Formats: sequence, structure tokens, C-alpha cells
Amino acid sequence: MKNDIQFWIVCTFVSLLVVSTGKAQNGQNTNTLDTYQTNSNRTAALTVSGYIKDAANGEGLIGVSVYVKETGTGAVTNNYGFYGVTLQPGTYSLVISYVGYAKQTKTVALSDKNVRLDLELEQEGKDLQEVIVSTKREDDNVKNIEMSVNRIDVKTLQRIPALLGEVDVIRSIQLLPGVSTVGEGATGFNVRGGSIDQNLVLLDEAPVYNSSHLFGFFSVFNPDAVKDVKLIKGGIPSNYGGRIASILDVRLKEGNAKKPELNGGIGLIFSRLSYERPLFKGKGSFIVAGRRSYADILAQPFLNSDLKGAKFYFYDLTAKGNYRINDKNTVFLSGYLGRDVFGSDFGFNWGNTTLSARWNHVFSDRLFLNTTAYYSNYDYSLNTDLKGKRPNDFFKTDSRIVDYSLKPDFSLFLGKNTITFGGQSIYHDFQPGMATAASGGSVRTFGLESKYALENALYVGNEQQLTPKLQLQYGLRYSLFNYVGPGEAYVFQTDVPFGQRREVITTLSYKGNKTIKTYGNWEPRFSAKYELNGNTSLKLSYNRLAQYIHLISNTSASTPLDIWTPSTNNIAPQIGDQIAAGYFKNFGKNGQEFEASVEVYYKWLQNQIDYIDGASLILNKYLEGDLLKGKGRAYGAEFFIKRNTGVVNGWISYTLAKTERQVAGINNGDWYPTRFDKRHTLTSVLLFDPPNAKRWSFSATFTLASGTPATFPTNRFEFGDFVVPHNYENARNNYRIPAYHRLDLAATLQGRKRPGKKKEDNWVFSVYNAYARKNPFSVYFQPNADNPRVTEAIRYSVFATIIPSVTYNFKF
Repeated sequence: MKNDIQFWIVCTFVSLLVVSTGKAQNGQNTNTLDTYQTNSNRTAALTVSGYIKDAANGEGLIGVSVYVKETGTGAVTNNYGFYGVTLQPGTYSLVISYVGYAKQTKTVALSDKNVRLDLELEQEGKDLQEVIVSTKREDDNVKNIEMSVNRIDVKTLQRIPALLGEVDVIRSIQLLPGVSTVGEGATGFNVRGGSIDQNLVLLDEAPVYNSSHLFGFFSVFNPDAVKDVKLIKGGIPSNYGGRIASILDVRLKEGNAKKPELNGGIGLIFSRLSYERPLFKGKGSFIVAGRRSYADILAQPFLNSDLKGAKFYFYDLTAKGNYRINDKNTVFLSGYLGRDVFGSDFGFNWGNTTLSARWNHVFSDRLFLNTTAYYSNYDYSLNTDLKGKRPNDFFKTDSRIVDYSLKPDFSLFLGKNTITFGGQSIYHDFQPGMATAASGGSVRTFGLESKYALENALYVGNEQQLTPKLQLQYGLRYSLFNYVGPGEAYVFQTDVPFGQRREVITTLSYKGNKTIKTYGNWEPRFSAKYELNGNTSLKLSYNRLAQYIHLISNTSASTPLDIWTPSTNNIAPQIGDQIAAGYFKNFGKNGQEFEASVEVYYKWLQNQIDYIDGASLILNKYLEGDLLKGKGRAYGAEFFIKRNTGVVNGWISYTLAKTERQVAGINNGDWYPTRFDKRHTLTSVLLFDPPNAKRWSFSATFTLASGTPATFPTNRFEFGDFVVPHNYENARNNYRIPAYHRLDLAATLQGRKRPGKKKEDNWVFSVYNAYARKNPFSVYFQPNADNPRVTEAIRYSVFATIIPSVTYNFKF
């Protein structure tokens, strides 16, 4: 705990220094006008700052460009719609632009006072149908220093064909380069060769440990409540940490601050409803959104007696509220509650709960603070008798991971520099499994003890405009992880041949809060952008990340029952280094019709977990003795071209990639492909707006991908009529299942607009797997039923037929 005390002394000192500096700079009063000036003792550089919001609902807009014509510099709004531009005294023209909104130009005169400029942007509805993965300003993909980053406009996702007609964030990002999944029915997603636990999924800054409903067919994010989705695959800024593959940052709507609004949809698999409205005379607002599937209700009349009463459904509830105390202070409270239930006499359920409380404070025109406190709980259980048929005979297990966190984030606007700094502390409570078994009325409880850890971090970063063409972003993060008691630590044999189970030789006991093992890592970050001309740029990035928690799974596709565990004295943190380079160009009509990019990357991975053959994961007290440690590498190239405007628009992406591991004791010590390695992935999205059919729009997506690796037997042993398959070469993932390809189609019919009516509605007709491709999820082997001496390969497909659907959406 000594390291923790030292760490937080430094953290507290830095915070107090910044707060006192901010207060010294902020000795002025403010008023409530949208545009006003404030007193300042500065005689040199002055600041224009404020919030930019949506005029229709008062939502803060993320990533709005504020461009200064005279200097060629500018800024973008942060995650709360706040911006700051520091300039020398003079008169300037500020161009405010955001895709889907009308551009504004404001003239600002700076003499001896700072200027507060709050703005509201009007939507341009016609643009919403022309943008797929939205850029936030003209040539944003070229001029922005960010690379390996995609933002998704949730409004336009409604046009992309989806399973059973339901808009889904996770399935949509799988259409982007570098993002994949091991197959239909698999939870989570894979980014640039990373496993699903290597993605940090945030919902209003709280981590979501399982982002899937219904075994991966839908995500936990209700599109009616989502405002912004940002996927970061590389060049990760220093304010993010804890995972080594990607960051999926999902921000919820704040609620309509102008008028009440009701949204909803009725589909074949579930229905959804959301309500939002202003509060406290426009000083606050809230949104509540809910969904519930009803396949179990519709299917009940068709189930046989053994399945009567079976449960297979999911639900979720998302809510958020905010209150503007004054011009300098705003508070937010948001939460999520969701659960999946599946089974009959044998079943399981899982669910996420998150709660985030945030405080925004403007210290001065240059210094902005967001402080977040969150709670996250992911739990999962297995039950042999959901219906209570055998009250005296049952078996049940319960597991969970709970996080508590506090995170202050500062933004400091200093001329051509935007400095971010802050810290975070997370307390992890891992409950890997407690089981209750009953037989004939006799009940016994057993399981694994909880594990505890404290994860701390400090970071600083700077975005700097060196010249009009050269921009840098660099930073440093230091993370400190303490695996603490109460608990037991095991010391295992070291002289065991690689690939065999290690036995415990010593057990050490620790009392509460006593440090068992400490890890610390420096995590440097760097990005650079150089503009060759107005529509072409080159970008380069490097980042190192450390991950201290791990998902233990030895299946081809992770399940909700897989185990989360912290780094311990036997499990070292995962370390990932990535370097990426990219070429970005816009061309075509007005230089904006098409945008294209090529990115190449290489990743080095340390302390990758694998398993001995026959490893036991469930309720295994000595699981660490079955784990193996190795290294990994992933490299590839991503090609992307998109048409932004026109009657026909869309994009095509192609990813060429390779992901491998090397673990002593596996595959004879040679490199082998991971189970989520896909050599080739091609995706395309086509949107069509017929010029003579104003109410109709059409869309299509196509996916073609290499099959994932699998371990197949190379020979067999015969004992009479029995056949035992065998892998003679001890090869891991030595074959690939057949390639995956699928075509989806959709058509949207807008409702008629009636004068004086505020109602908006549409019908979405979609076809999933349009040509009934029997895509293999896995291939397994079994003896032939008629001749057991013959072994046959069985292709298992999740969706092997056409799946039509229709959804009705409405808005009041």
C-alpha cells in the first residue's frame, strides 16, 4: 500500500496545483447571454470558448470543428460540446462546421477581454442520408490528427440492413476495416487481431464487460438512447488505458432540452420505447429508454411439453439526466440495467449494471474539468432448474466482477496546444464463482474465494500544431496495479515440462488490503500528421498499453460464462505495442465526393494467455497451474474508400491481416494462428436514394471473409469398432473452416407527412442472408451413425436460411 499512498500524494498535488491555477485565472463574473465578454488581466493571448449544441434538442455536440480562417488553426469540441481557441488580439472569422448541420461563420473581436461564444447548430436533414461513418468537418479524415479512428452516426445506421431489422452498434462496427468476429452467435468483436477482452467498451465512461444480448446477435446499446459511438483502433490517447486492442467509447443522449419527445419501434424479435423531455425550465433534461424481446412469448404455443415454460429473452433499461447548475457547473447521472435469460430445466442468465455520475466544471476560459465516478457490475449464473420442477435437486453457480472508480480529467487550451491530464483509480472485486448443489434435500455450498485489486493511473497528453501542415499528439501514462488481499496466493512447480499441468507447492495467505503482487508500467503515446496538400495527408502513430485483467476462455467463441480474473503473482499483465502509418486522401467533385485511406500496422503482444490441453476452467481453484504464457504478433493493411454524396453512396473496405501466437508447450513451440485470425475480410455498404421515389430508400451490405482457424485431427486410432481421432503433429489451429460470405438487403418506407402533425414514422423491410448461405460457425467430427469406423465432418451453421423481417419505427 506504500506505492498507493505515494501515487495519490502526487495525484492530489497535481490536482490542487491545477485547481488553484484555474481559480487564479478565473476571477471574473459571467452572465447568461449566448455571447458575452469576461474580464481578464491578460494582455497577450486571449481565448474564445463555449458550448456548441444541437438547436433542436439542446444536446452537446461532440467533435464540432471551430476553424479560424485568419490563422488556419482551430479546435474541436470535447465529449461535452465544450471548445476553446486561444488567439492574439484582433478580429477573426470563426467557421463552425459539423456534418449534417448548417455551417455557421461568426466574427469575433478580441481586444483585451476573453470572449464566451455559445452556439446552437441547425440540422440539415438532407445530409443525414448521405453520411455513413460521419466525418465532423470537411476533409476531417485528412486534417484531423486522429488515425485508426471511426465515428458512427447512429441516425444513419438505421439504413444499414441488420438482423431481424434491428439497428445494432456492434454489428455495424464489424463493417469497418480491422474489425471482425469469429462468427454468428459469438459475443463481442475482434480488432486488429485482438481477443474480445482486449477491447475496452465504455458506456458513459463505465466499462461494459459483456456488450452482447442473445449470444452476440444484438448489442446492449439501445440506438434510441445513443448519441455518439467512437472506435479507436490505434493512436490511442493517454487518457485511455486498461486494454491493449481498442477503445469503443459510447456516449448516451442527454435528453431533449427543448420539448418532450417519444420514440419507439415494434419488430419481430423485440420492441423498444424511449421518452425524453426538458426539466427545471430548460436547465436540465432526461431520457429513459427500454427494450424487451418476446420470442419466448410468441414461441410458447409451438413448444412441446418438455420446453413449456422455457425462458429465452433479454431486456434492458437505459436512463440519463443532467442539470446545469450555472454557466460553469453541470452534473450528469446515467445508468444501464440489462439481462439475458436462457434455458428450461437447464439454463443460464447474465447481465450488466452500470451507474455513472459526472461533474463538468469550467475553471476559466482555458481550463475545463470533467470528474466521473462510476459503478459497474457484470454477473452471470448457471442453473439446472429454472422452472422449479425439482426443488430438492438442483445445481447453481454465480459469478461476477464489480468495479468502483473515480476519474478526474482536465483539458487546458493554450494557443496551439491542447493539454489533457488527470488520473483514475479503480477498485476491482472479482467473484469467480460460488456454487450451491442440492440432492435429496441435502445442500452443499462450495466455490472460489473473491479476488481484489486496485488499479491506478496518471496521464498527461498534448495536441500541438507545430506548423500549418505538421501536427503532433503525444503523451505519457503511468499505470500501477496492486493485487491485494484478503486471499490466497499459490506457488506452482517450475520444473514441469511445457504444456503439462503444474501442481501447487506452497499456499500463502494474505489479510485484507495487503499487497500480494504489484505491477507498474509506463505507457507512451505518439501521433503525427503531415498535410501534403489541402486534401492529402500522411499519419503515423505509436502506442503502448497495459492490461491487468483477463478473460479466461478456451472456446472458439467466448461465452457469457467465461471467467474474468486479475493479474496475480502467476498471471502477468498483457502488454501491447502498436505502430501504424496511413495515407489519407479526398477527391472527386469539389474534392469531397470520395475519401480514401490506406493504413498499415504492426503489433507486438507480451504475456498472452493460453491453456494446456484439457485445461479445466470452471470452479478450478488451481486454474493458474493450467495456464501458459506466450507472445503474440498481429500485422496487416486496411483499405477504405467511401463515397459521401450522391444518389448512390456507401463504402468498401478490405483488410489483409495475420494474427499469431507463440507459446512454449503448444504447437511444438512454433508460431500458430489465433482462433480469431482472418487473412482476408471484404465488406461493402451500398445506400441508394431513388430520385423519383422520395419516400423510399434502399440499402445492401456484403461480407466476404476467410474462415477462422480450427484444430483438426491428422490421423486416428482404431480399437475394434471404436475410432479415436488424434493430432499426431500436436498442431494448434492447423486447418481453417470454409470462407464466410453473406448478402443483406433492406428497404425503408417513410410515412407520409401531414400538415400540422408532429408524428414521424417509417417501415423497414429487410432480408438477412439473402441467398441462404450456410456459413459454418464450426466444424466438428463424429463417427458415422451407420458405420462407426467412418469419421465424418459436420458443418454447424447458426443461420443457414433467409431471414426476412419488418420493423415499424415512430417518433412523436
